[in-house]
Amino acid sequence: MKDYFPISLVKTAELDPSRNYLAGFHPHGILATGAFINLCTESTGFSSLFPGIRPHLMMLNLWFRAPFFRDYIMSGGLISSDKESGAHILSRKGGGNLLGVIVGGAQEALNARPGSNMLLLRNRKGFIRLALMHGASLVPIFSFGDNDLFDQYENSPGSWLRWIQNRLQKIMGVSFPLFHGRGVFQYSFGLLPYRRPITTVVGTPIEVQKTPHPSQEEVDRLHQRYLQELSDLFEAHKLKYNVPIDQHLEFC
Repeated sequence: MKDYFPISLVKTAELDPSRNYLAGFHPHGILATGAFINLCTESTGFSSLFPGIRPHLMMLNLWFRAPFFRDYIMSGGLISSDKESGAHILSRKGGGNLLGVIVGGAQEALNARPGSNMLLLRNRKGFIRLALMHGASLVPIFSFGDNDLFDQYENSPGSWLRWIQNRLQKIMGVSFPLFHGRGVFQYSFGLLPYRRPITTVVGTPIEVQKTPHPSQEEVDRLHQRYLQELSDLFEAHKLKYNVPIDQHLEFC
């Protein structure tokens, strides 16, 4: 699967194995392909790039209700998206744990299409509060190419399709993007993703002072710094991965 696209992992700074980290992963894409391959498998060499760090990735609780499949995904380091699950990872003694959170979640998948750099992040602050409560350094991660794997039918905010998708997402907890990729023997239509490269860039950690009961002002301040660090990471690397110079991250 890694070679199909292909997918690669890029390190820009060291991670200290004596500390725990909370990594924000962006964007979600349609199927969170980059997050799964890089954080839940060894195909891109995570343990070689970040020795002593064990990655975990949060996933919707829905998937942990299926017998056997639950055990399969847990074997890859996936954990349920409960605050208690995240707190369990970040409070482990001795450090060496990285908790990956796809901050935009399933709702962000509705914006995933080639050329889109829109992130559902402006009002997503729960991961910031969790990092403050446990003193876990924040690591911004941007995955170039994750939005390019499928075409999605037009569903701009206010359209009838987006209204239906939002209603289903509220009721069922998962989003239903209408997408298509390529086929097995032709390249115009099918459910296979397009063969387009994904490059996941891990940014520099943001030091976080442990604050068991953070105020809203402290959360807002750290959140604003995180947005700036993520934007800087995107701007520093976008030209290498075929993003036009006039395109920038959009936070909604």
